[in-house]
Amino acid sequence: MTAILHADHTRHRPAVRRYVAAAQALHWLSAALMFAIIPIAWVMVSLPDGTTLRPMLYGIHKSIGVTLFALAAARLVLRWRHPAPSLVGRLGYWEWTLATASHVLLYAVLIAMPVSGYLISADGVHSFPFFGLFTVPHLPKNEMLAHLGERIHLLGQWAVYGLILLHLAATAWHVAVRRDGILDRMLPPQDG
Repeated sequence: MTAILHADHTRHRPAVRRYVAAAQALHWLSAALMFAIIPIAWVMVSLPDGTTLRPMLYGIHKSIGVTLFALAAARLVLRWRHPAPSLVGRLGYWEWTLATASHVLLYAVLIAMPVSGYLISADGVHSFPFFGLFTVPHLPKNEMLAHLGERIHLLGQWAVYGLILLHLAATAWHVAVRRDGILDRMLPPQDG
Protein backbone atom coordinates (compact mmCIF):
# COMPACT_ATOMS: atom_id res chain seq x y z
CA MET A 1 0.00 0.00 0.00
CA THR A 2 2.83 2.40 0.87
CA ALA A 3 4.51 1.70 -2.47
CA ILE A 4 1.25 2.42 -4.29
CA LEU A 5 0.76 5.71 -2.43
CA HIS A 6 4.37 6.70 -3.03
CA ALA A 7 4.13 5.89 -6.73
CA ASP A 8 0.82 7.77 -6.99
CA HIS A 9 2.26 10.80 -5.18
CA THR A 10 5.30 11.06 -7.45
CA ARG A 11 3.16 10.60 -10.55
CA HIS A 12 1.10 13.72 -9.71
CA ARG A 13 3.99 15.90 -8.62
CA PRO A 14 4.87 18.37 -11.40
CA ALA A 15 8.20 17.69 -13.09
CA VAL A 16 10.93 20.09 -12.10
CA ARG A 17 12.52 21.92 -14.99
CA ARG A 18 16.20 22.35 -14.25
CA TYR A 19 18.94 24.67 -15.33
CA VAL A 20 21.20 23.08 -17.93
CA ALA A 21 24.15 21.18 -16.44
CA ALA A 22 26.66 23.85 -17.48
CA ALA A 23 24.63 26.54 -15.68
CA GLN A 24 24.47 24.36 -12.58
CA ALA A 25 28.23 23.79 -12.64
CA LEU A 26 29.00 27.49 -13.14
CA HIS A 27 26.61 28.41 -10.32
CA TRP A 28 28.21 26.05 -7.80
CA LEU A 29 31.74 26.99 -8.87
CA SER A 30 30.85 30.68 -8.48
CA ALA A 31 29.38 29.99 -5.05
CA ALA A 32 32.50 28.12 -3.92
CA LEU A 33 34.74 30.93 -5.15
CA MET A 34 32.58 33.54 -3.40
CA PHE A 35 32.94 31.60 -0.15
CA ALA A 36 36.71 31.52 -0.71
CA ILE A 37 37.28 35.13 -1.75
CA ILE A 38 35.50 36.70 1.23
CA PRO A 39 37.62 35.20 4.05
CA ILE A 40 40.76 35.75 1.96
CA ALA A 41 39.81 39.44 1.77
CA TRP A 42 39.22 39.61 5.51
CA VAL A 43 42.60 38.08 6.28
CA MET A 44 44.59 40.05 3.68
CA VAL A 45 43.36 43.45 4.87
CA SER A 46 43.97 42.47 8.50
CA LEU A 47 47.63 41.60 7.96
CA PRO A 48 50.15 44.38 8.62
CA ASP A 49 52.02 45.92 5.67
CA GLY A 50 55.28 44.11 4.99
CA THR A 51 53.90 40.69 5.91
CA THR A 52 55.02 38.19 3.27
CA LEU A 53 51.61 36.50 3.19
CA ARG A 54 49.75 39.73 2.42
CA PRO A 55 50.84 40.17 -1.26
CA MET A 56 50.22 36.48 -1.92
CA LEU A 57 46.66 36.74 -0.54
CA TYR A 58 46.04 39.90 -2.57
CA GLY A 59 47.16 38.02 -5.69
CA ILE A 60 44.87 35.08 -4.91
CA HIS A 61 41.99 37.46 -4.12
CA LYS A 62 42.46 39.30 -7.41
CA SER A 63 42.86 36.06 -9.39
CA ILE A 64 39.63 34.70 -7.92
CA GLY A 65 37.96 38.05 -8.72
CA VAL A 66 39.01 37.80 -12.37
CA THR A 67 37.77 34.21 -12.43
CA LEU A 68 34.41 35.25 -10.93
CA PHE A 69 34.12 37.97 -13.57
CA ALA A 70 34.75 35.45 -16.35
CA LEU A 71 32.29 32.98 -14.81
CA ALA A 72 29.62 35.69 -14.49
CA ALA A 73 30.11 36.61 -18.15
CA ALA A 74 29.86 32.94 -19.14
CA ARG A 75 26.76 32.52 -16.99
CA LEU A 76 25.08 35.52 -18.61
CA VAL A 77 25.79 34.17 -22.10
CA LEU A 78 24.53 30.75 -21.06
CA ARG A 79 21.44 32.33 -19.48
CA TRP A 80 20.77 34.17 -22.72
CA ARG A 81 21.05 30.93 -24.72
CA HIS A 82 19.25 28.77 -22.12
CA PRO A 83 16.72 30.84 -20.13
CA ALA A 84 16.06 29.98 -16.51
CA PRO A 85 13.41 27.35 -15.85
CA SER A 86 10.02 28.93 -15.38
CA LEU A 87 8.75 29.68 -11.89
CA VAL A 88 5.14 30.02 -13.05
CA GLY A 89 2.90 28.27 -10.56
CA ARG A 90 5.73 27.92 -8.04
CA LEU A 91 6.04 31.50 -6.79
CA GLY A 92 3.59 34.33 -6.21
CA TYR A 93 4.11 37.71 -7.85
CA TRP A 94 6.03 39.26 -4.94
CA GLU A 95 8.23 36.22 -4.46
CA TRP A 96 8.98 36.16 -8.18
CA THR A 97 9.76 39.90 -8.16
CA LEU A 98 12.11 39.57 -5.18
CA ALA A 99 13.79 36.48 -6.65
CA THR A 100 14.31 38.22 -9.99
CA ALA A 101 15.62 41.41 -8.37
CA SER A 102 18.02 39.52 -6.10
CA HIS A 103 19.38 37.50 -9.05
CA VAL A 104 19.88 40.64 -11.13
CA LEU A 105 21.69 42.25 -8.20
CA LEU A 106 23.84 39.14 -7.67
CA TYR A 107 24.94 39.28 -11.30
CA ALA A 108 25.56 43.02 -10.93
CA VAL A 109 27.90 42.53 -7.96
CA LEU A 110 29.62 39.59 -9.67
CA ILE A 111 30.49 42.06 -12.44
CA ALA A 112 30.93 45.26 -10.41
CA MET A 113 33.24 43.87 -7.74
CA PRO A 114 35.95 42.58 -10.13
CA VAL A 115 35.64 45.69 -12.31
CA SER A 116 35.93 48.02 -9.31
CA GLY A 117 38.80 45.93 -7.98
CA TYR A 118 40.57 46.37 -11.29
CA LEU A 119 39.87 50.12 -11.26
CA ILE A 120 41.79 50.29 -7.99
CA SER A 121 44.86 49.30 -10.01
CA ALA A 122 44.72 52.78 -11.56
CA ASP A 123 46.94 53.84 -8.68
CA GLY A 124 49.64 52.69 -11.08
CA VAL A 125 51.29 49.99 -8.97
CA HIS A 126 49.01 46.98 -8.65
CA SER A 127 49.63 44.57 -11.52
CA PHE A 128 49.32 40.96 -10.34
CA PRO A 129 49.98 37.42 -11.51
CA PHE A 130 46.80 35.54 -12.40
CA PHE A 131 47.38 32.34 -10.40
CA GLY A 132 51.02 32.54 -11.52
CA LEU A 133 50.07 31.95 -15.18
CA PHE A 134 50.40 35.49 -16.57
CA THR A 135 50.52 39.05 -15.29
CA VAL A 136 47.38 41.16 -15.36
CA PRO A 137 48.62 44.69 -16.05
CA HIS A 138 47.57 47.65 -13.94
CA LEU A 139 45.75 50.61 -15.43
CA PRO A 140 47.60 53.83 -16.20
CA LYS A 141 47.88 56.08 -13.15
CA ASN A 142 44.61 57.87 -12.47
CA GLU A 143 43.96 58.74 -8.83
CA MET A 144 40.32 59.67 -9.42
CA LEU A 145 39.62 56.31 -11.12
CA ALA A 146 41.46 54.40 -8.38
CA HIS A 147 39.48 56.25 -5.69
CA LEU A 148 36.21 55.53 -7.50
CA GLY A 149 37.16 51.84 -7.69
CA GLU A 150 37.92 51.78 -3.95
CA ARG A 151 34.57 53.39 -3.07
CA ILE A 152 32.59 51.01 -5.28
CA HIS A 153 34.54 48.01 -3.97
CA LEU A 154 34.02 48.97 -0.33
CA LEU A 155 30.31 49.63 -0.79
CA GLY A 156 29.95 46.56 -2.97
CA GLN A 157 31.26 44.28 -0.25
CA TRP A 158 28.19 45.09 1.84
CA ALA A 159 25.95 44.34 -1.12
CA VAL A 160 27.75 41.00 -1.52
CA TYR A 161 27.22 40.12 2.15
CA GLY A 162 23.55 41.10 2.05
CA LEU A 163 22.78 39.35 -1.23
CA ILE A 164 24.53 36.15 -0.18
CA LEU A 165 22.60 36.12 3.10
CA LEU A 166 19.34 36.80 1.24
CA HIS A 167 20.11 34.04 -1.28
CA LEU A 168 20.91 31.55 1.50
CA ALA A 169 17.83 32.57 3.51
CA ALA A 170 15.58 32.18 0.46
CA THR A 171 17.12 28.78 -0.26
CA ALA A 172 16.55 27.68 3.34
CA TRP A 173 12.95 28.98 3.16
CA HIS A 174 12.22 26.99 -0.01
CA VAL A 175 13.95 23.82 1.22
CA ALA A 176 12.88 23.72 4.88
CA VAL A 177 9.58 25.61 4.99
CA ARG A 178 7.92 25.63 1.58
CA ARG A 179 9.47 22.35 0.35
CA ASP A 180 8.55 23.39 -3.17
CA GLY A 181 11.49 21.97 -5.13
CA ILE A 182 12.95 25.35 -6.15
CA LEU A 183 16.48 24.21 -5.20
CA ASP A 184 16.06 21.15 -7.43
CA ARG A 185 16.32 23.47 -10.45
CA MET A 186 20.00 24.00 -9.61
CA LEU A 187 20.76 20.34 -8.85
CA PRO A 188 21.30 17.39 -11.18
CA PRO A 189 18.42 14.90 -11.29
CA GLN A 190 18.49 12.53 -8.32
CA ASP A 191 18.01 8.81 -8.78
CA GLY A 192 15.10 7.24 -7.00
